[in-house]
Amino acid sequence: MTIASLSELEQSIRNVSDFPNPGIQFKDITPVLADGRLFDSTIHHLLSDIPKGSVDKIVGIDARGFIFGAAAAHRLGAGFVPVRKKGKLPWKTHEQNYDLEYGSSTVAVHIDAVAPGERILLVDDLLATGGTAGAALQLLSRLGAKIVGVRFVIELGFLGGRERLGDFDVRSLITY
Repeated sequence: MTIASLSELEQSIRNVSDFPNPGIQFKDITPVLADGRLFDSTIHHLLSDIPKGSVDKIVGIDARGFIFGAAAAHRLGAGFVPVRKKGKLPWKTHEQNYDLEYGSSTVAVHIDAVAPGERILLVDDLLATGGTAGAALQLLSRLGAKIVGVRFVIELGFLGGRERLGDFDVRSLITY
């Protein structure tokens, strides 16, 4: 199977106007997921600079980060850890609050999901304002994780989310 180019991946992302609210141009990744070659290529590109054995766990952010993160973990032979909204995990958790445009939210991870010193790659589908990813990075750092990098399929550069993520190695496949 040949690897799709980043340009081909970008062309397969569907724009959906006025979703979920008027004025929003939603970037729909489901066409990428529906095509085995494109999905495989996305994982290939996300991990292009991450050698097998260089991370202990992939952390995926709820919910589409689970899709890409789990596939990346499988590819690297690493564990997978979900970061979810508060109240969605069934056991004891560590939590991190963060501010949104209107209000606040909290992300959580199981207390035994990440050990101090474990090498972590954070994966999500989209970097927008950086609030959720920033909170996940704060939480993981507080737990003593060694953040190897942060990878996104799409970045909405005009929203400035990258600036909220600090000095971590942040890379996105496609930037709008």
